[in-house]
Amino acid sequence: MALIDDLRELERRALADIAQASSLQELDAVRVAVVGKSGELTGYLRNMGNVPKEERAEVGKAVNAARQAVEEAIEGRKAALAAAELDARIQSDAVDVTLPGRVQQLGSRHLINRIIDEVSDIFLGLGYTVGAGPEVETDYYNFTALNAPADHPSRSMQDTFYLRDLSGDAAAVRGESDVLLRTQTSGAQVHAMEDQPLPIYMIAPGKVYRRDVADPSHLPQFHQIEGLAVDKGITFGDLKGTLDHLCKQIFGPDRKTRFRAHYFPFTEPSAEVDVSCGVCGGAGCRMCKGTGWLEILGCGMVDPNVLEMSGIDPEVYSGFAFGMGVERIACLKYNVPDLRMLLEGDMRFLRQF
Repeated sequence: MALIDDLRELERRALADIAQASSLQELDAVRVAVVGKSGELTGYLRNMGNVPKEERAEVGKAVNAARQAVEEAIEGRKAALAAAELDARIQSDAVDVTLPGRVQQLGSRHLINRIIDEVSDIFLGLGYTVGAGPEVETDYYNFTALNAPADHPSRSMQDTFYLRDLSGDAAAVRGESDVLLRTQTSGAQVHAMEDQPLPIYMIAPGKVYRRDVADPSHLPQFHQIEGLAVDKGITFGDLKGTLDHLCKQIFGPDRKTRFRAHYFPFTEPSAEVDVSCGVCGGAGCRMCKGTGWLEILGCGMVDPNVLEMSGIDPEVYSGFAFGMGVERIACLKYNVPDLRMLLEGDMRFLRQF
């Protein structure tokens, strides 16, 4: 019968295509074309109603035999292809045990953390303690208790990140929210003066936040180290001696320091501290802009108003405070030209330290 001959030809072609399939994807395409829902062999089964009654038994038997042969061939070829793919994967992932092993690179402290640790060790050696303050502060501890007047520029939205109170109906804008991301670690000294017994000798390293655009000399998030000493009989000479010792420990014993009069709301008198340029030795160069000096930190004697607001009698006690930017210290010590390089995670840069 012509129908039987067509079935045998279909089976022959299907078996040949199965044998030639070089991947599981090609094999699946043959399966769909022959025994899938719309496949050729499936079509014969759907059209059995059009086959004469006297031929249906023989045709049905031939269709089932062809289907069984094709499906068995598909399963056999699938197993062979899967085994070949596994073998190829094993070969590609094979390890030559005679090759030398890969050296595991050891991690190290980030340069920022190393500077914090170095400064902390210096002050621990002087008898100071290391504390911390909250990164989310109130207006009182960040400004008011530090003698910053209500109209001081540092309170403006251009410098400070104020937080919204989403629990209320009214939108919290400047003047309605007194919660902020601290702009300085100086608030930690107020907490210390309120909570710790006198005398106080402490430093407080931590992150601070300001509304600055990142550039070679500014970052919106950076690290500061605040220092505070409150005791009887402390003078500006104690402050100068302490910071001169700090600079020589960080930058080297040959480096000089100088103090320039400045203004800070929470210290009086106040000063900026410079260290002699390590590149030119103070002669003047591009690094120090020809001055021979590099600015490193701000300092001063704690304002009596700040002492009083923390419940300390300024007639009995005096103190000094200072604050330094950790990233700036790192850049000055290692002649790094751009603060952003400390935060980019470039291992070529970080491995130098």
